[in-house]
Amino acid sequence: MSHLVDKAKNYVTEKIANMKKPEATVDDVDFKNVSRNSATFNAKVSVSNPYSTAIPICEISYVLKSADRVIASGKMADPGSLKAAVTTLLEVPVIVPYSILFSLARDIGADWDIDYELQLGLIFDLPIIGDITIPLSTKGEVKLPTFSDFFKRDSPSNNET
Repeated sequence: MSHLVDKAKNYVTEKIANMKKPEATVDDVDFKNVSRNSATFNAKVSVSNPYSTAIPICEISYVLKSADRVIASGKMADPGSLKAAVTTLLEVPVIVPYSILFSLARDIGADWDIDYELQLGLIFDLPIIGDITIPLSTKGEVKLPTFSDFFKRDSPSNNET
């Protein structure tokens, strides 16, 4: 009897291991806005759902590094769910306090951008399987807005009469 149970366990384990799982990529990280206390960066993440049913996202964790230092970390609880059988674009806001940005002044002052490494963990609750985490990591640079960017206005179109 135990031999039959072991066979069943192996069969189920093999089927679960070979199941398609959601896949994710970081499309872009960009400067979003400024408040009195912090700057917000926005990470755009594409996540494909291979299943014919929606999948709830339990949590998205993030760590933003620059100059080999952690400048922001946190979690985005209950960001929604993935639509069935399509790719969903998620936006993950990353809030960086000004005090930390000022400590990066040497990097920012050289070329007016921030070199970064972003690490994300997307945690999904899959039926039968349970929670799975998709780890993502990307490196790049974010150009910061200049003072003139704040004062630019859209010029009127030449087609207006």
